[in-house]
Parts: sequence; structure tokens; C-alpha cells
Amino acid sequence: MLKKKKDYGREFLEAHLELFLCPKCQSKFKEVRGNTMICLSNHQYDLSKKGTIHFPNHHLTSDYDKEMLLSRRKMIQNGLYQKLEERLTSYIEEVGEELTVVDMGCGEGSFVNRLSQQLSDTTVWTGFDLSKDGVQLASDFSSDAFFFIGDVTQMPFQNESIDILLNIFSPSHYEEMSRVLKKTGLIIKVIPESGYLKEMREIFYQDNVEKQNYSNENVYEKFKKDVQLISEERVTYRFPVVHKDYEDILKMSPIHWGATSEAKEYAKDHPFKQLTIDVKILIGKKQ
Repeated sequence: MLKKKKDYGREFLEAHLELFLCPKCQSKFKEVRGNTMICLSNHQYDLSKKGTIHFPNHHLTSDYDKEMLLSRRKMIQNGLYQKLEERLTSYIEEVGEELTVVDMGCGEGSFVNRLSQQLSDTTVWTGFDLSKDGVQLASDFSSDAFFFIGDVTQMPFQNESIDILLNIFSPSHYEEMSRVLKKTGLIIKVIPESGYLKEMREIFYQDNVEKQNYSNENVYEKFKKDVQLISEERVTYRFPVVHKDYEDILKMSPIHWGATSEAKEYAKDHPFKQLTIDVKILIGKKQ
């Protein structure tokens, strides 16, 4: 008989209960009873049918709908970020094995799924996002990772329990990241550079030069202010765009949100032949 997703989720929690902290009272969890996590203050968190958990005490909303997440998944699976993934894999391998890795803002889980396949089986993977659709999609992968709905400002992890925090195109909260990161732990953050997806910005905003341009200066300076920067690397390449992927490419990023209906129609009718990936990988540790 095939195991259900809920069974996999329960087994993960039973094996790694010491990682987690109750968001309501900041106490440890004492047990997994049936499909429910119970903390020392008896707060309870139930596993969903998908084997995921909703941790936040407050209501969360996300602008990322399922259609956009599925388009993003398709393009990640097609290798859009493969060269970036190779560099991330290399950085994680350098740290060692038997690691605990968390993907903050994991979206639909593709990066966790693809990176975990390239790395040691002894690495423990978790990913979280505020998008319920994203976390449900992430749980569809047949990996050993555990996914949950969570908030970067209040992560349900013990102090100094995480080896690597991945933060790929996602918001950060450096005080909270420093709390959960081990003294020897690393933050690996990926931010867009000026050329990132420039073909999309140019076609959606032909009459708005400001929106065609992007600067990561504020994000970069914030990282250097709040984190001890160890190294940085710029990764730039062009990905060939084939006809069957073009519609998904137009939908996979928030770039299209502010475009007019006329601009969206124009973009559909005038496909570009390549897409620029231009990102910076920042490696840091807590101060």
C-alpha cells in the first residue's frame, strides 16, 4: 500500500522534532501525536492531507497564484536556472554533509527538489512560503523534503539550529535569520542583477524606461549591513526561448503584473528569442 503524503510528513516531524519551535509561545515541541504536533504549552498544529503544516498565527496572503507558480515550475524544470543551481550546489557541497538546509520563500518547491537530488542523502531539507498554493504544489514532489506555510519574520525553528538558509529571489528578515542560523551556518542569498529578465521588462514596458531598468543596490547594501559578507559571485547567461515555452515565460514572473493589457498582447505577438539570467549570489554569516 502506497504511503500518503501525510504519513511522510508525520515521519519527518517525528525524526526532526527537535528542529522546531512553537510560533505561539516559543517553546519546544514535545511530541507528534497522530498527525498533530504538540508543544510544551499544548499548542497544536495539524498536518494537512498534503503532509504540510500552517504555522503562522496570523492570516497570510500572497500575490503568486497557482497559474504563475506552475509556469515558473515548468521553466525551472526546463533548465532556466540550471547554471545558477550548479553554483548553489557547489557552495552547499563545500559546507559538508549531514546539513539542515531551509529554503525561505520556496515557492512551488522546484529549487529544493532539484538541489536535493544533487546533494548528500544525509542533508535534511525544508522549505516554506506564505503561498498556500505554492506549498501544496511543493508537496507534490517525491522528495524527502518537508514543506510548510510560514513567515520569514517568525520561523518555527529552534535558535541556532540551521546550517544553511537559502534565500532565492525572496524577502529576508536578517534578525530572524541570525536567530535560527548556527554560529557556523551560512546564508546563501540570490538577488537579481541589472540584466535579469531584461527582455521581459523591455517588452512589457516599452514606454516606461524606469520600469525597464532594475537596481539591486538597496538589497545589496542591506545584506552587507546586517550580515557578514563572505563572498559574492555574479552569474550571467542567456537562455534560448522556444515557442512552446514562451507563454509560460511571460507568466512566470511578477514583472507582468503592472503591464497594460495592450502591452501583454503585444508581448504575446512579438516573442523574443532569448532570456537573460543575470544574478548575484551572496554568501554570508551572522555577525
